[in-house]
Amino acid sequence: MQKNLLPSQDDLTRLLEIRHSNPHSVLGMHHDASSSSVVARAFDPDAEKINLIDMESSEIFPMEKVHESGLFSVVVEGRGRVFKYELERFYKDGKSCRGADPYCFLPGLGSVDEHLFNEGEHRRIFDIMGAHVRQYGDVSGTLFTVWAPNAERVSVVGEFNLWDGRRHAMRLLGSSGIWEIFIPGVVEGAIYKFEIRTKNGAIMLKQDPYAFWTELRPRTAAKVSRLQHQWGDSAWMENRARKNHLKEPVNIYEVHLGSWRGPGLKELDPANEDDLHNYRDIAHALADYVTDMGYTHVELLPVMEHPFDQSWGYQVTGYYAPTSRYGSPEDFAYFVDYLHGRGIGVFVDWVPAHFPKDDFSLGRFDGTALYEHLDPRQGEHEDWGTYIFNYGRNEVRNFLIGNALYWLDVFHVDGLRVDAVASMLYLDYSRKSGNWVRNEYGGNENIGAIKFMKRLNELTHELFPGTLMIAEESTAWAGVTRPSYLGGLGYTCKWNMGWMHDTLEYFSKDPVFRKYHHDKLTFSLWYAFSENFILPLSHDEVVHGKKSILDKMSGDYWQKFANTRLLFTYMLTHPGKKLNFMGSEIGQWNEWYCKVPLDWNLLKYPIHKGLQKSVKDLNRIYKECPALWEVDFENQGFEWIDISDVEQSVFSYLRWDAKRGDPIMVVMNCTPVPRYDYRIGAPFGGDWLEIFNSDAEIYGGSGVGNKGRVGAVNAECHGRPYHLKLALPPLGALIFRKAN
Repeated sequence: MQKNLLPSQDDLTRLLEIRHSNPHSVLGMHHDASSSSVVARAFDPDAEKINLIDMESSEIFPMEKVHESGLFSVVVEGRGRVFKYELERFYKDGKSCRGADPYCFLPGLGSVDEHLFNEGEHRRIFDIMGAHVRQYGDVSGTLFTVWAPNAERVSVVGEFNLWDGRRHAMRLLGSSGIWEIFIPGVVEGAIYKFEIRTKNGAIMLKQDPYAFWTELRPRTAAKVSRLQHQWGDSAWMENRARKNHLKEPVNIYEVHLGSWRGPGLKELDPANEDDLHNYRDIAHALADYVTDMGYTHVELLPVMEHPFDQSWGYQVTGYYAPTSRYGSPEDFAYFVDYLHGRGIGVFVDWVPAHFPKDDFSLGRFDGTALYEHLDPRQGEHEDWGTYIFNYGRNEVRNFLIGNALYWLDVFHVDGLRVDAVASMLYLDYSRKSGNWVRNEYGGNENIGAIKFMKRLNELTHELFPGTLMIAEESTAWAGVTRPSYLGGLGYTCKWNMGWMHDTLEYFSKDPVFRKYHHDKLTFSLWYAFSENFILPLSHDEVVHGKKSILDKMSGDYWQKFANTRLLFTYMLTHPGKKLNFMGSEIGQWNEWYCKVPLDWNLLKYPIHKGLQKSVKDLNRIYKECPALWEVDFENQGFEWIDISDVEQSVFSYLRWDAKRGDPIMVVMNCTPVPRYDYRIGAPFGGDWLEIFNSDAEIYGGSGVGNKGRVGAVNAECHGRPYHLKLALPPLGALIFRKAN
């Protein structure tokens, strides 16, 4: 045996023990500096014979099996440089294969990419990490990359190599912590994982953190995927970039794709957990419904891959992969594209606050706390049983920010609703005294998370103007929606959790006692303009024993519906953008459960159909009246007429448009007692049109109202030069607009 057929003893030992961090330095073809020859080595534990074939001359060089474990080698004399070749492998069963050697290719990543990633500033990290179909000359295959800086060895395994970690060991690129390998012949659709050998010798199978598609649960392997959707929404995207959504109507329909199953979708087999509608089918049915109902946007509970249905998508394992429950990435792209074509915006829920401990996912990814903190006082959520991202680590920050940019860029979504922001902001969030670690200044603020969120919002707004970054933040943290250059976190909008809690508490009270809780509906106006608020009646309010929106309402059967119509009128006319969870608009009685479709059969009952009709009409009025959305975040857009009628639980107010020329007047009677000749101050004389009455008979109400039109009386009331004499319906709301 020639001496240079074998590598050094150290290289040989590490190679054969499958713990070499740079197998490319041993395998493949290398110039022998001591002679005018090249040496080529290949490792295949199942091969009986391997030939090296010169692609220019077609000359065949049989390789010698130099180690019984499967190491083959050949020296080609008289060659001063490496040359293009292929390997032909022969196996015991008589089969053979021929193709390019994975170890003959130069690194697929440049030093700039590595540097930007390690600095946390790679804006298109999804273009270099994960699995990407590539063409190197005339060789097709897939380039795999993964960050695992503390691993001893990483391999790509899949059906294409019999899940054998010995066959495609990756190389570590310098000090970047990134491992990579190009594998010829691996094409789109191939299933794979990373096999990681830790420093203590343990072997783990991990899903690619940057996987663009995965198997259908309960299987957890990634799929090589390349999005090839041909987008048709250029007009939408151009228009979006020009819009200021703070001065546009935003009325969001929040949807869980697995349980909406609305009109236009076929029934599924309830016994088959994998019998799910495709994104494309849902797109058509949902667009028809949302258009008919008059919503402007949909917001999807997380569609990133997650193994457990009952987590609703909030236990994410595949941040870059649309869940395969409803189809492929192309199917999801079609969903967004189709809704855009129908004039509907798409927001998605995004969960950067925590991730689950599933052993195939991010947790202890390379045998160490890589994406999370090691100390459980910093790295674990006690309430949720999940890990917390280490926001201070550049590569983790790049993973998350890159993920946000990925959904906005690759899938054209119109914004992200960022889940559980409060849990990121506070180091002592939901922790007992002594069970958390203070920041370097002795405080409870998570400085790394704050920097992460500021940078996140700076980049999303810079690169994708017109998109919305929406914070679900439940505390009084100041400046959540203030730009970062003014000291804020930089979100576009924030959920108004205080408004939601106070409002639902008020409407759950018996009307007899509402006069003692009058401030529950007035207090929100003291802070309504301190942030850019969205008013949420979300999925969180109709689960875990909280009852459905309809069932929360006080009173008997009729009063529950009247209160619900009153609630929706208050919501649609209160300053702030709107969000309503699916099912509430049809009077769902049962709490939402993710495994069961909404009770669409309720619409055969007139009172449920009437509730839906009232919401539809409110949505139409909302879009048609600039006063209801044009000045949402400044106090000039709202004005109380009478805040003080505590005894009768009546509220009246004006909403103003930007020109202050076309106001909307709202009067709410929050008791079941109709009130006649009730005087309300008016800013203008002439006729006022009653454009909505929540007590109309068509909605299931009693029909008390003002016959559509009221003339103003030229006499002062509530400090205004005119007034209206109204009939106020029981548990009803009236909306007026000045007649032309």
